[in-house]
Amino acid sequence: MRVRSLLILLFVLTVPVSVFSQELKPDEKWATFEGNKVRYYDIGNSKAKNALVLIHGWTCNADFWKDSLNAFPGYRVIAMDLPGHGRSDRPEISYTMEHFARSVKAVLDNANVNGAVLVGHSMGTPVATQFYRLYPRSTIAIVDVDMPLLALGSKEEMKGFVSSVIGNYPQSASTFIDGMISSIRDANLRSFIKTSMLSTPKHVAVSALTETFDEKVWVTELISVPVLAMIAKSATRQPIREDFAKVAPKVEFQLWADAGHFLMMEQPARFNGQVKGFILRNKLL
Repeated sequence: MRVRSLLILLFVLTVPVSVFSQELKPDEKWATFEGNKVRYYDIGNSKAKNALVLIHGWTCNADFWKDSLNAFPGYRVIAMDLPGHGRSDRPEISYTMEHFARSVKAVLDNANVNGAVLVGHSMGTPVATQFYRLYPRSTIAIVDVDMPLLALGSKEEMKGFVSSVIGNYPQSASTFIDGMISSIRDANLRSFIKTSMLSTPKHVAVSALTETFDEKVWVTELISVPVLAMIAKSATRQPIREDFAKVAPKVEFQLWADAGHFLMMEQPARFNGQVKGFILRNKLL
């Protein structure tokens, strides 16, 4: 029996984590948006009318929230694949922030959710702010995960940035992604992120990035709901609270000096704890 127990322990320690992650993966659900299927996860109390809604970034998917999906017991958590991403349908359309925001509303309607605390990573933040502009009564609060609330530069500068990423796709995108994951020590996590992002079809990636940095997205209309901004410090930019407060006057601003762009995957326990604290302080859910 002792030998058998040791063999079982050895098996547990050597089987890839992904096998057990798959067992813990939530059931997939599907909504229909403009005739196309949108995949999402719905975790927790299915009768709750308000939910924590996780919106992934450019060329990512709902599984990028793998360390947060089950981290909020007592709350309802929804994570989706935006149109064109993950396992959602990928039509040949313009992937605007408004299109994404309306797809979020379609998922919430399908799940019978009235109000949302929107957690947007990277591109997910302008999706969340666009949702707020379209559906203010359905927006309880916004959590900004490493994305400015003001334009990164002039119209010409933003076009230049987009061109540098999509001009020689996917080689240029590969280089861009390498920069975003350079701070991650876990080789498996780096591989998961890069492989997943580069698997998004070119027509989706090019359109979504172009629309993300369209000047009409970066309006300075004030956000009146509670906002938490968790921003990674980098050598190329020095975010300050005042820039975020110009759009969200009561913003709770955090500058993370020891994490990179995917901070919710690099330091999930810290990230989830900050989101929980934000919810509790503001009595959001």
